[in-house]
Amino acid sequence: MPKITLEQAISASSRAPHDGYDYLIVGAGFAGSVIAERLAAGLGKQVLLIDRREHIGGNAYDHLDDAGVMVHRYGPHIFHTNAQRIVDYLSQFTEWRPYEHRVLARVDEHLVPIPINLTTLNTLYGLSMTSEEAEVFLAERAEPVSTIRTSEDVVINQIGRELYEKFFRGYTRKQWGLDPSDLDKSVTSRIPTRTNEDDRYFTDTFQMMPREGYTHMFERMLDHPNIDILLDTDFKAVRESIAHRHLIYCGPIDEYYDFRFGRLPYRSLRFQHETVQQAEYQPVAVVNFPDQSVPYTRITEYKHLTGQTHPLTSISYEFPCDDGDPYYPVPRPENAELYKRYKALADETANVTFLGRLGTYKYYNMDQVVGQALALYQRIEDGHAVAPEAAGATAS
Repeated sequence: MPKITLEQAISASSRAPHDGYDYLIVGAGFAGSVIAERLAAGLGKQVLLIDRREHIGGNAYDHLDDAGVMVHRYGPHIFHTNAQRIVDYLSQFTEWRPYEHRVLARVDEHLVPIPINLTTLNTLYGLSMTSEEAEVFLAERAEPVSTIRTSEDVVINQIGRELYEKFFRGYTRKQWGLDPSDLDKSVTSRIPTRTNEDDRYFTDTFQMMPREGYTHMFERMLDHPNIDILLDTDFKAVRESIAHRHLIYCGPIDEYYDFRFGRLPYRSLRFQHETVQQAEYQPVAVVNFPDQSVPYTRITEYKHLTGQTHPLTSISYEFPCDDGDPYYPVPRPENAELYKRYKALADETANVTFLGRLGTYKYYNMDQVVGQALALYQRIEDGHAVAPEAAGATAS
């Protein structure tokens, strides 16, 4: 994979006949890497991909820790999608390991499946309900909300306040630093409630993990002679020194404009990684802790995700926080309005396209980011003008 130095990048960008890279792409996560690969391999463009971190892969970066256990440095990343075209594209760069994600929650001294299902309800309440009885059980506890606006409204309308308090309120307050009543309904609308025994976290058609890890997949994706990679480099430090014809920016859109209208709020994460002197720490990859008195939201054990055999195991405790790398756009109406101001500015900025979660201030799953990048490439290939939202509209 062609990693270069800043001096080499500056030199390359000044050489004839190109008079600069065709594309400078900021951010080597899914969005930046996919569009870099497509432009290089599909259109023969000269691409410089830069990232402020010392590695490619963005938040999906995985590596062997000091104990030799494969871990995800930035928390668990589980690939799932219903889109065959996304699988077909990524399969050029990786083989897959089948994996269905299951999550347990520590509630009332029990470890129960989340999303809530029949097993969850029967375990918590000491019952032996059928699916039909569980539907009645939940319907009797639901508190209808006439107009659903917030995350609290969504859950209480579906399953009532008691289960809302047990599973959602504390976890959400830790995750977002806000009460569910202050968050957009989209936060909890993604979480189903089941009355059968299906304990899979996702129900997508395709659920799997890259057999040799995400980093290996990114290395193969970016292994192209038309792609130069410059790591451990801040865009601000090189934006004036590297000649390029078009910029694709996958970083925070407000940062690009020097926070002209103020900062777009994000929630960040802090990880405490530990190696445990035993082969297995917990029965599934992720255990959630909804109790607000527990300072972390979840514990991840990575060997469940990777299938690695090792006499030791490595885990991480996840602590949401306000400071640090931006992970999750905070879904509140005032933040959406602030983003619209930046988007209007972006629409007037020539030769710059914003892409990805941070560039378009929207939470995407990994497959959706790939879909957004592929859609952008298709528009470039077709010679159409590109707008960030137009690129994302066809995401899978």
